[in-house]
Amino acid sequence: MGKLQRGIGLIGLILVLVVVIVAALFTMKLVPSFLEYRSAKVAIEGIARQNPGTPGDVRKAFQARATIDDINTVRPEDLEITKEGNSLVIGFAYRKEVPLFANVGMYIDYVGRAGGQ
Repeated sequence: MGKLQRGIGLIGLILVLVVVIVAALFTMKLVPSFLEYRSAKVAIEGIARQNPGTPGDVRKAFQARATIDDINTVRPEDLEITKEGNSLVIGFAYRKEVPLFANVGMYIDYVGRAGGQ
């Protein structure tokens, strides 16, 4: 009597590869967008910790960080700067369209806020 074979068949292997390829495609397309958002968020958090005096100072500091960190989606003019108590609150919001393949894409809404009490 022979032993039963165990393992994955050809169809199963193809399905697993398709899932892995689709996951890799999404990852390669979405990660750069998320990393740029994180860079912008870290920049406004650092500026808020410095407690700048005026909205103009905030915009200048953000422009300097954006140049260094290669932040292109958020410009200094896009920052929403308000006062909450004695500290400034810095925020931004934007929508990013990430093309995936052919005529299929994904919209991602990013919102960042730093400062306040």
